[in-house]
Amino acid sequence: MPPSSKRSSKSSSKRSLKPSSKPKSKPSSKSGSKRGSQVRSQRTSGLNADQLKHLIREVPDFPKPGILFYDITTLLKDKAGFASLIDKFSEYYAKEKVDLVLGMEARGFIFSPALAYRLKAGFVPVRKPGKLPAPTVKYDYALEYGTNSLEIHKDAIQKGQRVLIVDDLLATGGTAEATAKLASSLGADIAGLGFVVELDFLHGRDRLKGYNVMSLLHYDK
Repeated sequence: MPPSSKRSSKSSSKRSLKPSSKPKSKPSSKSGSKRGSQVRSQRTSGLNADQLKHLIREVPDFPKPGILFYDITTLLKDKAGFASLIDKFSEYYAKEKVDLVLGMEARGFIFSPALAYRLKAGFVPVRKPGKLPAPTVKYDYALEYGTNSLEIHKDAIQKGQRVLIVDDLLATGGTAEATAKLASSLGADIAGLGFVVELDFLHGRDRLKGYNVMSLLHYDK
């Protein structure tokens, strides 16, 4: 018999004399799946509306006497609070098949890129006149005293693209309405308008009839 066969037979008989050890049990995919779903549930549920409001600083008499200013910078610096905002927006608009998220200058720039990433969409800035380098389309709209204007690049939106408009605040609704009309002028299909805070007592929603409007937090004063 060749030497290799002897070694094989000998080593085989030695191994058979040792007590067999039970294989280590592996965690079942069922339990792993359960833990994964619990983690996802915790991540997506996040903070509720009252908890988010608690993170917003109220500043009286700013920018002028008699006005109560809701300062969201204290919410933004809280990692759980900011994550909850983006999670709640993305959960609400996940089925809308959004192509682009538009953010208005300036605080709309905070939320729109993060949300666009979550929705696997592109981000488009809507800016004040003179800020964009390439050819633009301009929309003028009335304020209580005077007018204002917004601009967007002419090639920012292709006809028929689904567009979501996001900003920090819905007050009187003038800027949001102007942005929607500006996007529509380029052939956009408006998927919705989303806001972090809505001041219900200013009835800005009335100017946005016909659109899917969603606000995460509501204030009545």
